[in-house]
Amino acid sequence: MIAPGEPKLSWHASGRARLQRLAALVRKETYQLFRDPSAIAIGIVMPVLLILMFGFALSLDVKNVPVAVVLENPSPTTAELASGFVLSPYFDTRELTSMPSAEQLLLQQKVDGIVRIRSDFARQLNSGNGQAQILVYGTDANRARIIEAYAQGAIAQFQARRAAEGYAAPSGGAAVVQSRMWFNEADDSHYFLVPGLIVLIMTLIGAFLTTLVMAREWERGTLEALFVTPVRAGEIVISKMIPYFVLGMMGLALCIFAAKFLFEVPFRGSVLLLTGVSTLYLLVALAIGLLISSLTKSQFVASMATLIITFLPALFLSGFLFDLRSMPAAIRVLSYALPARYYVNLLQTLFLAGNIWSVVLPDAAVLAGMAAALLALARAVTTKRLA
Repeated sequence: MIAPGEPKLSWHASGRARLQRLAALVRKETYQLFRDPSAIAIGIVMPVLLILMFGFALSLDVKNVPVAVVLENPSPTTAELASGFVLSPYFDTRELTSMPSAEQLLLQQKVDGIVRIRSDFARQLNSGNGQAQILVYGTDANRARIIEAYAQGAIAQFQARRAAEGYAAPSGGAAVVQSRMWFNEADDSHYFLVPGLIVLIMTLIGAFLTTLVMAREWERGTLEALFVTPVRAGEIVISKMIPYFVLGMMGLALCIFAAKFLFEVPFRGSVLLLTGVSTLYLLVALAIGLLISSLTKSQFVASMATLIITFLPALFLSGFLFDLRSMPAAIRVLSYALPARYYVNLLQTLFLAGNIWSVVLPDAAVLAGMAAALLALARAVTTKRLA
C-alpha cells in the first residue's frame, strides 16, 4: 500500500526496477550454472560426445560386407563378374569353389551373403539367359535388403559392361538406368543423422538440464526464498530461461560447425532461418523443462519424466532414426504432438534441400504455437506456486 501523499512510481521507474530485478536474477542463474560441474558436463561435454559418437560411430550405411563368391567353374567370364564384388568398397569377398563351404561360412556368420555363380553360367550368358544366385543372412531384415540391393547393383554393372562391349544382353535386351539421388548425392547417412543430432542436443540442454536445475532448487528451498521477494512470476521464468537459452545456442553453433567442417554435410538453407526455427524449438524445450520441474519438485521424478516425454520421443519418434511412414498409424498420429518431429523435418530440409517455404512455414508455425502455449502454461504454474 502507498501512504497518502506518497508519490507513486512512474511507469519508467517501475520498468527500470523490473529490468534491475531481472538482470540480478539472470546474473544469479549464470553464476549458479557455471559453478555447477554437472550442468557444465550436460550442457557442453555431453553435446561434444554426442556429436563424435553419432558422427563417427553411428552410420546406417553398409560397407565392407563379408560375402562369399562361389565360382563353381572358374572362367574369364565368371572372374569378370566376381571382380565386381572384389573391387567394390561395399564388399569384403572370399572366393570359393564349393557351395557347401560357403553355406558353412554363412551358418557360422563369418559371411553375410553368398553370390553363387553356377558352373554353366558362361554358357547360359552366351545364350542370353545368364543367372547368378544371391543368398543373404536375413536375421537383420533391413541390412539384408541393403546387401541384396548392392549385390544386384554389382551384377547390373557387369551386364552393362558386357553390353557396352557388344555382347548380347540377357533376355533379349538391356535397360540403361541413369539415377540421381536428390539432396544426398553422396548417399551418405551422415547427411541426415548429423542435422538430426541437433534435436537431441537442444532437447538435452533445453529440457533435461533445465528440469534438473529447477527441481534441485525446489528441493533445496531456494525458489521459496524468492517468493517472498518483490520478483514476479514472469521474471523468475525468464531469468531461468536466459542462461540455458544461451547455452543451447552455443550447442547449436557447435553442431553447425561440426556438420559443416568435420562431417562435410552440405548446408543449402539460410543461417538466419535455421537460427530462428532453432530458437522456437529451444523455447519449447525450456518451457517443458520448467513445467515438469514445477509440477514434480523432485530431481529424480523430473529427470525420468523429462526423459520419457522429450528425449526418448526425440530419438525414436521424430523421424531422426526411423521413417515415420513405416510405423503403425497410432504412432504416426501421436508423433504430431511431438515438437521434435517438426524440428527434425525443418533441420533436414534446411540443411539438404534449402529454404523450401512450403515445408518451413507450416512446421515453424506449429513450433511457435507450441512455444507460446507451453511458456504461458509454465508461467501459470509458477504463479500458482507463488500464491
